[in-house]
Amino acid sequence: MSAPTWSSRPTDVDVAICAYTEDRWDDLERGLGALTRQTLPPRRIILVIDHNPALQVRVADAFPQAEVVANPRSAGASGARNAAVELASAEIVAFLDDDAEPAETWLEQLLGAYDSDVVAVGGAAVPRWPDRRPRHLAPELDWIVGCSYRGQPAERTDVRNLWGCNMSVRRTAFLAVGGFDETAGRVGTVPMGAEETELCVRLTRHATGSRIVYEPSAVVRHRVTEARTTWRYLRSRSLAEGLSKAAMARRTGAAEATSVERDYVRRILTGALRRDLLRGLRGDVAGWSSALGVVTSLGLAVWGYVRGRLRLGTGGVGREAERLRGAA
Repeated sequence: MSAPTWSSRPTDVDVAICAYTEDRWDDLERGLGALTRQTLPPRRIILVIDHNPALQVRVADAFPQAEVVANPRSAGASGARNAAVELASAEIVAFLDDDAEPAETWLEQLLGAYDSDVVAVGGAAVPRWPDRRPRHLAPELDWIVGCSYRGQPAERTDVRNLWGCNMSVRRTAFLAVGGFDETAGRVGTVPMGAEETELCVRLTRHATGSRIVYEPSAVVRHRVTEARTTWRYLRSRSLAEGLSKAAMARRTGAAEATSVERDYVRRILTGALRRDLLRGLRGDVAGWSSALGVVTSLGLAVWGYVRGRLRLGTGGVGREAERLRGAA
């Protein structure tokens, strides 16, 4: 495709939410309530229920402000999001997780970052901890719990990829590239990922000169469950990240699949490790725990990437995802 010719200031947006479990009912209620208070109201709220008929009936009765539909596609977030975009009609579709609560200016800030060459815009996800941040999870590792991490840009900037809990995209471009890869990403509790990265790479390749923008003032609060604050989840999510990046490397090439991650390790994780080791040496026990978390996460992500690259041809990633289901 040649240089994009999109509108420079879109004002029309649909919101897509995917849900699969009643365990997030209170979060879903909070998120839908926040959408009714947006300074830039969405045209439609499309709520896709992922292969759970009982939940679909309950949600349709409880939330008349949303268009509630079943996911006719593959189970998982990617299939459900694709189904939502196919039903959408606005120029922009914004994705919100069913356990995320947007700030009142969320949609206004997202759409305000669009220009004629911008194909997608995403924002920041702030963790809502069950009690307090666990000692082993440095702020630089908040991606593990699906949130923005320390070291990301503090101002609007071009990026390689966005995260599905807080992102928006031009609907025509999304459909033109085929949407999310339904063989990638989280299914239920299996903590695989990278489907957003892979989509963003295809979006910019499709339209010459197009940009993807991170707008940190577009904020959602993302609930973190107790299960995600454990060492076990840190290990499983880090390993899954490496496996996911290995799968993505086969689709987009290793250089593009890991370009941001190499800078993240060199600049952000190295700084976090140095800081936490110094804290430990000064007598702060929490510094040792945080440093160990950084080393553990990095080591398992690297191991997952190597393992995935070696085993992709024999279905190893799929089997590893199933093994990780119990750890999520």
